[in-house]
Amino acid sequence: MTGSKASDWHASGEGRQRGPLIVTEDEGLLDDLLRLCAAAGAMPEVAHGLPARKESWDAAPLVLVGDDCASRMSRTARREGVVVVGKDPDDPGIWRRALGLGARNVALLPDGEGWLVDRIADAVEGAGEPALTVGVIGGSGGAGASTLACALALGAARAGQRTMLIDGDPLGGGIDVMLGGESAEGLRWPAFADSRGRLAGRALEEALPELHALRVLSWDRGDCTAVPPDAMRAVLGAARRRGGVVVVDLPRRVDEPAVEVLEQLDLGLLVVPSELRAVAAAHRIASVVRMLLGDLRVVARGPFATGLDGQEIARLLGLPLAGELPPEPGLPEVLAAGRPPGGGERGPLARFSAGFWAGALAEGGGVPA
Repeated sequence: MTGSKASDWHASGEGRQRGPLIVTEDEGLLDDLLRLCAAAGAMPEVAHGLPARKESWDAAPLVLVGDDCASRMSRTARREGVVVVGKDPDDPGIWRRALGLGARNVALLPDGEGWLVDRIADAVEGAGEPALTVGVIGGSGGAGASTLACALALGAARAGQRTMLIDGDPLGGGIDVMLGGESAEGLRWPAFADSRGRLAGRALEEALPELHALRVLSWDRGDCTAVPPDAMRAVLGAARRRGGVVVVDLPRRVDEPAVEVLEQLDLGLLVVPSELRAVAAAHRIASVVRMLLGDLRVVARGPFATGLDGQEIARLLGLPLAGELPPEPGLPEVLAAGRPPGGGERGPLARFSAGFWAGALAEGGGVPA
């Protein structure tokens, strides 16, 4: 599976679920709607004129009613999730017919195609609250951002959250190695380099390696060292739509793909060792990141120098303090043995992660798995 392409499952990954119901006698409109359903990864049921079965009308996650059928369906039992679809933008009557059917939305093609594809995909995926998305970035080289990102993802999974860990640093060597899963089956970033538009969230999740009760999107050991911004946007958008928690390990350079990530984050953690030089380096990174991310907090990493504790580091950077992270005893030995950082329930990393999620999920309304 590691050699597959994301395009192999981009449109088909969600076809196993119940798709929308299409009601129309207009063959041209039907062709358009079938094409849009395929783009959204949905397998629709088609009723020519009226639903053949009442249960089809009631059970479909979304009903797309052609404007040609809207008038005669006004007596149909009203329900949520009905969209009237037409092609004539100069016909004000379509809104009246939609109101008579109890539909809250009208889609006019072709201008409304993008909106309608998203609406179909949301309905099929059962879209709920987006994932609480947290990015971790090192304030200086060797700050331990990848270590904290792994520990946070493991902590979220222990807390019962559907969790995805995304490796946003192509020069980091692959975060799957840190989790001891470099040989695990599943897709890595190169398979998504050509992704555009909307990816099916469930298919993304199922295509990735599962390590320690979470899904991981890592770089491999090949020659690919970047993905286009469009691919980063598509993948992260799909991950967020699955709900739960997404943790992103960010590179220290803010290039175009990193900008795409920063613009979708709910919260950023800047890991800063207790060293004056590290604080100076972190100040430069923070000045750039804060232009793209409204909520950036400091994680001060020990051991702490005299007069340079977490509060002082946060003050010098002008950022709120997310917490202090003391040194993790035996961490090099843990990593050398192929065990993940913060994988147990004890130790500074595990304690920091548990405390962080207890607060962040209460603030952000995380979605349980």
